[in-house]
Amino acid sequence: MTDSTRLRGIFTPNIVPLDSRGEIHEAELRRYVDWLIERGVHGLYPNGSTGEFTRFTAEERVRIIEIIADHNGGRVPILAGAAEANVRETLRACQRYYELGCRAVAIVSPFYYKLSPAGVYAYFKEIAKNTPIDVTLYNIPMFASPIDVPTVRKLAEECPRVVAIKDSSGDLPHMMRMIDAVRPIRPEFAFLTGWDAALMPMLLIGCDGGTNATSGVVPEITRKLYDLTLGGRLDEARSLQYRLLRLFDAMILHSEFPEGFRAALRLRGIETGKGRQPQSPGQQLQLDKLSTELQCLLAAEGFTDEPVGGCPVGESVDPEQIARIVQGVVGELKRRGMA
Repeated sequence: MTDSTRLRGIFTPNIVPLDSRGEIHEAELRRYVDWLIERGVHGLYPNGSTGEFTRFTAEERVRIIEIIADHNGGRVPILAGAAEANVRETLRACQRYYELGCRAVAIVSPFYYKLSPAGVYAYFKEIAKNTPIDVTLYNIPMFASPIDVPTVRKLAEECPRVVAIKDSSGDLPHMMRMIDAVRPIRPEFAFLTGWDAALMPMLLIGCDGGTNATSGVVPEITRKLYDLTLGGRLDEARSLQYRLLRLFDAMILHSEFPEGFRAALRLRGIETGKGRQPQSPGQQLQLDKLSTELQCLLAAEGFTDEPVGGCPVGESVDPEQIARIVQGVVGELKRRGMA
């Protein structure tokens, strides 16, 4: 891989629409692919956490990639989730996604069994030696064995097929340490953030893009935030990040993940159907209430009409949290002579 082929931009971890029987709604999934590409996403990321990969069978996961790859037709690169539960099945998925023309695969660090750094290294090393397709490491320590900085560096040094890392910890110093450790030895190695609340700060410290769940609902906003940040229009980008934060918090904090994202996407006209995870009556009532809140947030951005009865007048977003992060990032860049 060269710098010109580095993974860059916003790769959308898409919801999988389901029909009334809870099966993959192929026609709606194809329409959703068009909808995302038309709104400027740089790439597609099926079979990620937002795509509820653990709630589909191995055969269904392959079918999801087949549908998306066929309908995409090479318009944007596909980063295919290949997080199976063991090396053998993961390599089988890697082979199939390579045959389908995917740009790379994203592989979660071993889950359920928490492994030591040596175990995490051995797992990815074995996959990297035998895969025909480029690999993106996926660090999501809240659900899987963490990938520490020495392990990332060692894999980057030894494994040409390991070309990127997606980090969903939201840990800004951790991302900086990874970039500092790896970029001098692998300039083309890509760093993607999976934490929407810090997309702008992550881009400022050197990330190449993100795999952000909100891009599946408001791809226009995440694309614009990416363009503004890289274009140096930081005041505009900061304002947009505040608004994205409010929407992100509503979707991720007030319902079982990713039901808030599914509810918001329905408001944008995609027939997602019900998720496969059963909801209690109380959960469903909470989700109905959240849908009204989400409709107000989307209406404020011009994406939907306000709900019947209108929206309450909300307080302005407190910018202090992100402002502190941005100021810290800029200060660190200046300290290093990079700004």
